[in-house]
Amino acid sequence: MHAFDVLGDPVRRRILELLASGEQASGEISAVIRDEFGISQPAVSQHLRVLRESGFASVRAEGTRRLYAVDAAPLREVDAWLERFRGFWEQRLDALGTELARGKRERRLREEKGVSGDE
Repeated sequence: MHAFDVLGDPVRRRILELLASGEQASGEISAVIRDEFGISQPAVSQHLRVLRESGFASVRAEGTRRLYAVDAAPLREVDAWLERFRGFWEQRLDALGTELARGKRERRLREEKGVSGDE
């Protein structure tokens, strides 16, 4: 399955977001996803299976629990593919950063002079 097919599903993206904070038990993941998306535990299990089989997540057994974790390799592949498009937004983000810094500097200078921005 193509990476964007996997990531195109909001449930799978949310599962990856949950796993980004660290390894989690399938029951914990299922509880959050069921609450947020209103889907059944078997449906959550299917999404976990897709993530596992596509390489986005790994699973290990700990007693009767199944612990899932993010596997970063496919995400690095997506990042590499996106690299050719970064120029479309990085320049704008840099410009935004410049404008924000300029605004902060102007506010600081006004405050140092005792002038409010409302005058």
